[in-house]
Amino acid sequence: MLETKRLRLREWQVGDEVHLKTFLGDDEVMYAYEGGFDDIKIADWLKWNRTSYKENGYGLWAIERKEDGAIIGECGLTNQVIDGETYLEIGYHLGKAYWKKGYMVEASQGVKQYAFQELGVNSVVSIIRDTNIASMNVAIRNGMTIKKRVIKTYLGIDMPHYIFEVANKTKRS
Repeated sequence: MLETKRLRLREWQVGDEVHLKTFLGDDEVMYAYEGGFDDIKIADWLKWNRTSYKENGYGLWAIERKEDGAIIGECGLTNQVIDGETYLEIGYHLGKAYWKKGYMVEASQGVKQYAFQELGVNSVVSIIRDTNIASMNVAIRNGMTIKKRVIKTYLGIDMPHYIFEVANKTKRS
């Protein structure tokens, strides 16, 4: 789908569940979702992404390190509906062995450029749980600022989230 200096982002394929499990199955990585996903949720996640590719032309993409081909996480675009409004979100998850190396900032900046240059959208957001400081820092380094605070309910738990947003400065109205 796209490349950055150190990374290649590509669509998830059938059989990639083993790669997804390395981070989606990790309680520490997925604490904002109240814990890691089991095999059924991971299979559903893969199916959801592959459906999004067909219906929207985008979804969350596998992040592959160019130097060794390692799959280290995912980053991409999804449609999110909150309070009746649809947002184009840059979403991301990264295996903890790869934290604090700048990979997610690099991937999310590449996805933002893709959304602005290839899709021509006016803005993108990242919707982040209020306790997820690391993800907030990625959004800030991607030029985003807080647009508003919302409550999302997941597994019966009300979870405060911030919607971070950045506008496409090159797009003319």
